[in-house]
Amino acid sequence: MIEALLLPFQFGFMVNAFWIAAILSVPTALLSCFLVLKGWALMGDAVSHAVLPGIVLAFILGLPLILGAFVAGMFTAVATGYLADNSRVKPDTVMGVVFSGMFAAGIVMYVAIDTNMHLDHILYGNMLGVGAADLWTAGLVALVVGGGLLLRWKDLLLHAFDPAQARAAGLPVGWLHYGLLAALSLTIVATLSAVGLILAIGLLIAPGAIAFLLVREFRTMLWVSGLVCLAAMLGGTYASFFLDSAPAPTIILILTALFLLALARRLNRTRRDRARG
Repeated sequence: MIEALLLPFQFGFMVNAFWIAAILSVPTALLSCFLVLKGWALMGDAVSHAVLPGIVLAFILGLPLILGAFVAGMFTAVATGYLADNSRVKPDTVMGVVFSGMFAAGIVMYVAIDTNMHLDHILYGNMLGVGAADLWTAGLVALVVGGGLLLRWKDLLLHAFDPAQARAAGLPVGWLHYGLLAALSLTIVATLSAVGLILAIGLLIAPGAIAFLLVREFRTMLWVSGLVCLAAMLGGTYASFFLDSAPAPTIILILTALFLLALARRLNRTRRDRARG
């Protein structure tokens, strides 16, 4: 019985999958808390889709794919902010137009080039195929993004709730804004090889949303989000071995189930509070 339960740890590709799952749970969980508070769910979706043309262009030029992904992600984030601030169009509309246009451009570029590279690995990831380079990249991004968010979480929290107050308090609002966008782009780059572009948004939103439903203090929200994301990442990877399914979709399904449970718990508590009142 124990041998059967420990069977996944006897394969090198599964061990690497567990490692990258644990590493990615740190930046995605922390970042998700700020994205949920700022209402940037669509921004995460926009950037995750918009990196595709950068990846294809980097492949054509012979550059590292992660470099192209990061540049495209930052370009999309900055362009979206500029257009939203200098036009009458609402930010969510601008994001919808920009990310769909960038994603379409990436598809057209990919079809136009002659390559044996499969698009499936870019869109959906390949957690069972990660290597040492992917682990080092994810680890470096986790260190930079996670460390930066933990060091400046109070400033970012004030900026998320009241940018005007943050500016009045002397905080570098512009640096905080674009620093958070850079962290978003870097995190998406790190998740590229594991869960791909399509499912990255699940990791960037669900952990923070679950923690938001469970706790009331932001400090607690950070570590609850981290625990939830770590449990879902490791649990989904482990379960996928026995279910013969892909790890990334299994992880997202677990996060979805946890969100529904947290929502049901919050609704039940609200109903009881109203009954008492």
